Amino acid sequence: MNNWEYRQVTIQQGKQRLDRALASHFPDLSRSRLQKLIEQGNITVDGVVVTNKKSPVQGGEEICVSLPPLQPLNLEPEFIPLDVLYEDEQLIIINKPAGLVVHPAPGNETGTLVNALLAHCDHLAGIGGVERPGIVHRLDKDTSGAIVVAKTDFSHQSLQAQIQEKTAIREYMGIVHGSPKEEIGVINLPIGRHPIHRKKMAVVEKGGRNAITHWWVEQRLGNYTLMGFRLETGRTHQIRVHCAAMGHPIVGDPVYSRGKSLYGVKLSGQILHARKLELTHPVTAEKISAIAPLPPEFTKLMN
Repeated sequence: MNNWEYRQVTIQQGKQRLDRALASHFPDLSRSRLQKLIEQGNITVDGVVVTNKKSPVQGGEEICVSLPPLQPLNLEPEFIPLDVLYEDEQLIIINKPAGLVVHPAPGNETGTLVNALLAHCDHLAGIGGVERPGIVHRLDKDTSGAIVVAKTDFSHQSLQAQIQEKTAIREYMGIVHGSPKEEIGVINLPIGRHPIHRKKMAVVEKGGRNAITHWWVEQRLGNYTLMGFRLETGRTHQIRVHCAAMGHPIVGDPVYSRGKSLYGVKLSGQILHARKLELTHPVTAEKISAIAPLPPEFTKLMN
């Protein structure tokens, strides 16, 4: 058991489940991680191994947690340049370029943001017992901009909760076809998998997941409009699907729009950029506001 870590604690509050008692004493370990440790026989209560997460504790028990060394992620680190907007021991915020896939998947096993982070980060405390960066939210391959990644279990839990509870602010900028009649609005349409084209998402009234996008006009550009968006939910392709549904699809979107060039500029994908990310630091509770500069393709079109 070389490189194992051992922690001991006395349960202060009684009449609760073992996993809940542990969660209150070890905030840096996720509930699922603690439950797995219990199932694997790595928790003793007063010297006795307990493998039932629901086992009750009354208070006063001596608990020992045996933490095995982090398992390496079966991915190769790759030295891919990263535009870092903010970084400390808990988290990192990247200005992701268009064309970079966030997480390895079939067809994209290498050259992803995760591969780059494995090479960039000198130390990863690990998520769920695996030495890896924790993806909190995603950006589509051809959407650029600010994305936050957790380095520890504790930060992963905190940041995911901020996304789910809508306390984190995510603002985007995009150029759409046409010109909306209003200056500001809200799109509240459920999104789900397209019933026929399974690689696409669509507005799906029955069975779709709740999706809300706030939008406003930044600048009218003749037959096009520069718009701002704030996500209240984070569904796959949410802004792209909602813009198409309102009759103003994102310029350059290969799935929900038309045309791959504009005014002689060849487009690599949708002209959509995650410009601003505001969140609360998981440890210090300070507000972090990251602004991702617009990519060259975006500014070239603007000019």
